[in-house]
Amino acid sequence: MELPVLIQQSLGDMAVDVSLRESDRVSASHELRMVLLSDSDGTVQAICRRGDLLDLEALNKQMGRNLTIMQRREQVRVRQRLGLSELPALPSLTGWPSVVDTSVDELNFVALALADEKMSIVLPGSDFRQLTVKAPRHSFARTVASVPVNLDDPASDREQLHSAINRFTSLRIQKRLEDTLELPPLPETAQRIIHLRVNPNAVMGDLVDIVESGPSLAAQVVSWASSSFYAAAGQVRSVHDAVSRVLGFDLVMNLAMGLSLGRSLRHPQDHPDGFVDYWQQAIWQAQAAGVLAGMMPPGKRPIFGLAYLTGLLHNFGYLVMAQVFPPHFGLVCRSLEVNPHIDSSVIEHNLLGITREQMASQLMENWGMPEEVVTGIRYQKNPDYDQDSSDYSRLLWLGRQLLTAEGIAMGAGEPVPDWLYEELGLNRERVESRFAELASQKDSVMAIAGMMHHGAS
Repeated sequence: MELPVLIQQSLGDMAVDVSLRESDRVSASHELRMVLLSDSDGTVQAICRRGDLLDLEALNKQMGRNLTIMQRREQVRVRQRLGLSELPALPSLTGWPSVVDTSVDELNFVALALADEKMSIVLPGSDFRQLTVKAPRHSFARTVASVPVNLDDPASDREQLHSAINRFTSLRIQKRLEDTLELPPLPETAQRIIHLRVNPNAVMGDLVDIVESGPSLAAQVVSWASSSFYAAAGQVRSVHDAVSRVLGFDLVMNLAMGLSLGRSLRHPQDHPDGFVDYWQQAIWQAQAAGVLAGMMPPGKRPIFGLAYLTGLLHNFGYLVMAQVFPPHFGLVCRSLEVNPHIDSSVIEHNLLGITREQMASQLMENWGMPEEVVTGIRYQKNPDYDQDSSDYSRLLWLGRQLLTAEGIAMGAGEPVPDWLYEELGLNRERVESRFAELASQKDSVMAIAGMMHHGAS
């Protein structure tokens, strides 16, 4: 293929020395990315290796700036003006000042992705250094492997949480946050639902009584049952009608639990741009976990209700993190925006020394939540975990990859190995087909998420 004219002009005389290679055959350690950042002083193009974590806090300290990701609509305008779906790491394309991570200068060759063609421009490192000779060099990126995320040692979670609190809070605040490890107390509605779950003699009337004890929760359940997502025949007139005829005992119990816990912590005003919000993530993952559990072989199938509840609460640590580390939560959001290809656990450990999954599982354990839920939440970023209740965490990991592949902005995605499908007793083609159907119900899922958001506010 011939290089686009704009790219040829940006490369100048070096255009004759470049070669083209299929992007999937280029090592991430040599492929570069360019991130558009801005603050009140203007725009900066940050260039680093594609697979590395861009440490926005380190870059701002070194440059004396307050840079954040350029607003999405502005980025779209830039790409449309240049006629490119993604900007290769060529500073002269826009003319804005650039900054290059020092690790780039160590490469003997670099690759610049042409997303439209699924190809990469490969040129000698010396040529790229000449192209960027006027750009200052700073050390603002680090490899993902250098961030020691705790994926499999829950015994260290509390110590790491204490360490993070000591690092980021004053003694006065620390005392309050130490209490937060045990508090807020489990909401009364959630307590009653947990007791109901373990009561072998529980009947539908017990659940109806719990739901009807809170007028807003009762109205919420009726609204859920009346939504187009559940396609109820006829009008839903009462909580009993919603439970018995439309939603079922388990679903109402879990939705009520999720809403009750969601109300127990303040929802942050800030959030990372480009990601679906808390309640959308909750409903997507709950639906995904339920679908996957239902497709597993009967003898291996986890308890549907617990799988659904684990999905509903999978991101509860996001709320915990916002409450425990409010000044630094914004840093996490900004770092997620400039590193959409890197899992949130890496970013959080880099900034805080602990992840949302560790924080949430500690709180859930303190509250006496079912072991399957605690385990599922704690290990959801580790598909290799293979101990008690590991199916619950693996369903969350698999569900997130499948949703991401369908264009649902749940965070960084990874390829799913065949062995995981085999371990869970699932057929890849059937699962992928079912998730394509689930993704087609986006409007209905967002409507349910909107109800949850309204009910929790």
